Amino acid sequence: MTSTPGSAGPTAATTTRRPELPARVRRFSRGERWIHRTTAVLMAVCLFSAACLYLPSLAQLVGRRHLVVTIHEWSGILLPAPFLIGLVSRAFRADLRRLNRFGAHDKQWWRAALRREKGPRPAGKFNAGQKSYAAWIAGATLVMLGTGLIMWFTHLTPLTWRTGSTFVHDWLALAISVVLAGHIGKALADPESRRGLRTGSVDRAWAEREHPLWRP
Repeated sequence: MTSTPGSAGPTAATTTRRPELPARVRRFSRGERWIHRTTAVLMAVCLFSAACLYLPSLAQLVGRRHLVVTIHEWSGILLPAPFLIGLVSRAFRADLRRLNRFGAHDKQWWRAALRREKGPRPAGKFNAGQKSYAAWIAGATLVMLGTGLIMWFTHLTPLTWRTGSTFVHDWLALAISVVLAGHIGKALADPESRRGLRTGSVDRAWAEREHPLWRP
């Protein structure tokens, strides 16, 4: 049996090419990016104003202690505001659910991280380190808010409460500074992660390597 010229022979198979996936994938909505930026600014104001109140060199440089105290108090009061306003965003609520759920792969991630193992680690949209950081900083913020209010409204609580609150507030502020320094260091070491918070999208290859269980 022969094939006529121009006709499809028995070895001519018809193949359908899959459309290529886009090089970048969406990671954060515009609302989520603004929540992160606003929270970061308020946190920075809180920490800098606190440093101006406790470090003599900065206190002398800035001066106007009453104004610094007022800025510190109100930036602390407003710190939860971006989170609360952000709850109207469906994307933000979805990411909160992801951050609040730990699975078996998160244990594997921590095990590999603590052993400093090379290579990819199992992670969804957020890895176990990011989930742990989010939980810790949220709890620390609530404690700072509560102790700060006790220190602000001194006439509402007994002296022992105010003394204990001052101790917790001061030392937790130092712990937050250390943890935030680590958080910023991690961000500086990962340009693509920063790009995701700046533009809302990340490189697909980066997402598949760093968050292999995430299905955007």
